[in-house]
Amino acid sequence: MSHVPVRYNIHTPRLFLASVAAKSLDKITPLLPKKPRNQLRVAFVPTAADPYEDKWFVKEDRDTLEKMGFDIFDLDIKDKTKRELGRELRNTHVLFIAGGNTFYLLDKAQRSGFDRLAKDLVLGKGIIYIGSSAGAVLAGPDIKPIELIDDPSSAPILTSTKGLELTDFVVLPHYGDKEYEEKFEKIIKDYENKYTLIPITNEQAVIVEGSNYSIV
Repeated sequence: MSHVPVRYNIHTPRLFLASVAAKSLDKITPLLPKKPRNQLRVAFVPTAADPYEDKWFVKEDRDTLEKMGFDIFDLDIKDKTKRELGRELRNTHVLFIAGGNTFYLLDKAQRSGFDRLAKDLVLGKGIIYIGSSAGAVLAGPDIKPIELIDDPSSAPILTSTKGLELTDFVVLPHYGDKEYEEKFEKIIKDYENKYTLIPITNEQAVIVEGSNYSIV
C-alpha cells in the first residue's frame, strides 16, 4: 500500500493521552492533519501488555483504530535495537502505545532505545503520540507515582523511572475506579507537590498541542 505524505508542524508536540483509548478516540479528530481513512499510518505498540494473560484491552484499542480507518501495523519494541525500530517506523504518522504495565513498558523502551527514538519522532518530526493507560503515563516526566497501581516487580532491574518527558505532567489513568480509590488518594497526597498530576476517568483523555493541553 502506498502512503500519502502528510505535512506536520515540526517541533510542535501533539499527544492524545487516554485512560482507555477505545472509549475516547472519537475526540482525537482536532489533532489529526486529515481524516484517518487510508491516510494515516499507525505504529501500534502492544508491548506493555506482555505481563498479562488476558489482553482484551489491547484488542479493544486496536479494533477501535481499525474501525476509524487508520492503517495499522504492530510493533513490539522488546528485543529490538534503536536502529531496527527506526527502520520500522519510517513513513509512520502516529505512535500508539497501548496499555499494560508501565514499569515493564519503560524497561523495554529504555533497553531498545525506543524512549529516545519516540522523543525524537514526536518533538523533532511532529509525529502524533497516542498513549492508552500505561502509554499515557509513559509520556510524562516520571512513572514513579503510578507504582501503587502498577506492579514495579514486572521490571525488577529497571534503574530509572524517568518517562519520555513529552509532557511536564503525569497522567493518572482510571481515576474514579472504585478499586483504586484509596491508592489514588495516597498517590495525590505523596506526589502533588513534586509533579503536576492529571487524573482522568476511563472516558477522558488529555489533548496536548505544543505547550497547551486540555481534558476532553
